Amino acid sequence: MSKNLVIVESPSKSKTIEKYLGKEYKVVSSLGHIRDLSTSGKYGFGVDIDNKFKPDYKVIKGKSKLVKELKKDVKDADFVYLATDPDREGEAISWHLYDTLGLKENNYKRIVFNEITKDVILNSFKNARDIDINLVKSQETRRILDRIIGFRLSKLMQSKTGGKSAGRVQSVALKLIVDKEREIEAFIPEDYYEIDAYFDDFSAKLFKYKDEDIEIKKEEVAKEILDKLNKDFIVESIEKKEKNKKAKYPFITSTLQQEASTKLGFTSKKTMMIAQKLYEGVTLSDETVGLITYMRTDSIRLSDEFIKSTYSFIEKNYSKDYIGYVKVSKKTDNVQDAHEAIRPTSINRSPIDVKPYLSDDEYKLYKLIYVRALASLMKDAKVEATSIILDNNDYKFKVTGQVLLFDGYLKVYKDYEDNEDKILPSLLEKQSLVSNNIEYTKHTTKPPSRYTESKLIKEMEELGIGRPSTYAKTIDTLIERAYVKVIDKKFHPTEIGVETTDKLQEYFKDIINVKYTKEMEDDLDKIADGDVISYELLDKFYHEFEPKVEVAFDKMEKKAPEETGEMCPNCGSPLVVKQSRYGKFIACSNYPECKYIKNNNEVNIIMDCPKCDGKVVEKRTKKGKIFYGCNNYPKCDFASWDKPIDEKCPECGNYLIEKNGKVKCSNCDFEK
Repeated sequence: MSKNLVIVESPSKSKTIEKYLGKEYKVVSSLGHIRDLSTSGKYGFGVDIDNKFKPDYKVIKGKSKLVKELKKDVKDADFVYLATDPDREGEAISWHLYDTLGLKENNYKRIVFNEITKDVILNSFKNARDIDINLVKSQETRRILDRIIGFRLSKLMQSKTGGKSAGRVQSVALKLIVDKEREIEAFIPEDYYEIDAYFDDFSAKLFKYKDEDIEIKKEEVAKEILDKLNKDFIVESIEKKEKNKKAKYPFITSTLQQEASTKLGFTSKKTMMIAQKLYEGVTLSDETVGLITYMRTDSIRLSDEFIKSTYSFIEKNYSKDYIGYVKVSKKTDNVQDAHEAIRPTSINRSPIDVKPYLSDDEYKLYKLIYVRALASLMKDAKVEATSIILDNNDYKFKVTGQVLLFDGYLKVYKDYEDNEDKILPSLLEKQSLVSNNIEYTKHTTKPPSRYTESKLIKEMEELGIGRPSTYAKTIDTLIERAYVKVIDKKFHPTEIGVETTDKLQEYFKDIINVKYTKEMEDDLDKIADGDVISYELLDKFYHEFEPKVEVAFDKMEKKAPEETGEMCPNCGSPLVVKQSRYGKFIACSNYPECKYIKNNNEVNIIMDCPKCDGKVVEKRTKKGKIFYGCNNYPKCDFASWDKPIDEKCPECGNYLIEKNGKVKCSNCDFEK
């Protein structure tokens, strides 16, 4: 029997969908992209610059057999449905399948769905459409831009610095981290003093003298104020306000990554991997079904069906008093957008019900997504906020408290929000109080905090840099390229990260910056909307960018190789650290006249030291036992019996080690 052929991206997704469709449909997987730009043409861009930037595509290495099998499936089918992911990249993959497999206008359709459930999958066939070529062009333009910038700047960095790569979004994200580090370095701490009065049930802080705010910078001033105070206070005013505490929006990609980082300790890469699994399908006791909607989205919209079913769920489980309202973003949110927020595919599929079928991490993430979507449709919590002003010889002290009057959405989301309740004693205006003690404390201003992964993602989103779906990859690249180190879950730029940023800013500050990157994202959106022609955008960019690259290749000073402090035994020139595809080694700086290379048995450089700017080298104890330590000893005490590997842990960002024949993280439980 001839079949309808459905092509999706993921094999696990194909198995789930085929169960819904029945015998008349065959569902196969493309395993993601099947084609990419070749490395032919000028600078290996894979595009014909002189012919409107026409791309030259080739089948990805290792996928020729798959393409051959797909062509056979197409030949055997009556009709083909392209069901790749519902975003621009998915649209582009569908177009590549259409073009590579030789599909015709009359024997294919494109279908999209945001969740893998039987009703939604079946309904998607009723809304089959043609490929949206504007979305394809937008994604294609992004790929060409990234190829041009990546190839040219990466080669520049490799030839002039110790850097390995550069990129349109990657280098701007790195600049944010470097700029933050310089803010910290430039920060000058200042001392300041606070005065607190302590009572039996609460404490109050000095904040004004008469009507003027008080800022105490010197200890003498704090002592002078203390001398003017006594233990007798008068309650000057009591102000009580009832406030609504609103639930947050349901998750979009960036907020899911942020919340999973702060609440669950997941990296963005780990979050997206688990979310992908929850989206593609989980086998429960009686069905295989996707548990969440598509996890790459900028929209906070929820479907009418989900809202209706959730309201019923809230009424049944918590009463009508807890039914809330649909949150509307202050940002322009396109309600016609096909995407929804990240939500459970069914509000009736509670976390506890599916827990037996999930791993511990899958359960944690599903529960977070579930309760966030549920909470977003529940009523605001109500709190009574109390502010009390106490007077002591015209010095004003303030104490604040908050009492929860109605829990609202906190009924389900309280585990993910800090409890701010602070109950104050019942006081009356003009009431006299006697403090137990009044004292001053010294404090010091703190520098700005370094970026955590969560804070960096939030900053990139707010600045409009890149796409939320690319944040995890961008951060991963910065760590892999050793541009940043993760210490105590915070990003510290390395020496090479700072150097790369400075060189790029010296020659490309008009391009590698937040404003330009955001404007480029806006232009890519305009291509998707059909308002900008892709090759015109590429042509304008290239003829601004390439002259700057040529100047940089000509004038950028090449970084001098790092000297070891030793001299070449053959010619007396300084020995330097060099890099090859096999790792770092020590050789004569007078190459090619002198080809001396230091024997690895003499010094074997393993990697950059994770604690300082030195190198981890292989060493031996007096008894000949091998260990690994920093060459800056005794200034740096880094040492390890296990051999470190110049590779970062995907879970926590620390260095990996070889132990008992396995590759493990030096810090967490990750194991390859």
